[in-house]
Amino acid sequence: MTTSEGAPAATAPPDEDVALWAAARDGDPDAFAELYHRHADPVWRHAHRLTGSPTAAEDVLAATFLTTWRRRREVQLAGGSLRAWLLAVAGNEARTEWRRAHRRHRLLRRVGPAPHVVDHSDTVVASLDDRRRARQVLAAVAELPASQREAVALCLVGDVSYADAADVLGVPEATLRSRVHRARATLRTVVPEEVR
Repeated sequence: MTTSEGAPAATAPPDEDVALWAAARDGDPDAFAELYHRHADPVWRHAHRLTGSPTAAEDVLAATFLTTWRRRREVQLAGGSLRAWLLAVAGNEARTEWRRAHRRHRLLRRVGPAPHVVDHSDTVVASLDDRRRARQVLAAVAELPASQREAVALCLVGDVSYADAADVLGVPEATLRSRVHRARATLRTVVPEEVR
């Protein structure tokens, strides 16, 4: 895992998550705040990769931690870390956000296009092209079966190990690997240059 500047991100020993989570599960807001500060950046980056939007990533981050707090009795740590659980919840929240954005987009198509503003900046054109590709990939991922979407979100997008992802999803690691393999094969037919 790296920070946005490219430097390796500091990771706390897993047993520290276990102790903090035990306190947070019992309702300790300070322990939960510490876990938030420890995991907010990787969750935001994961949400940003899934949504393609910094604003949506902020919404997903907030919803992820709110859901985690509300469901704290159900949370399962994987490998002594809360990260895999948080990324799984963020994936669900990102799908919800994507559906909301899709509904807004359909509404905007019905009411007509926004006024056109000409901008000849190469940077803006490149950014739009990147967003278009990201939307294409997200749309293709959204069409995958739910089990494959979860596997892709955790293992390919979230960079969670197969073992930890299998633990969080409650399936054997071989099953998870098979889901990722099938998802990659499907995605290559839709967006071949995006899935290596």
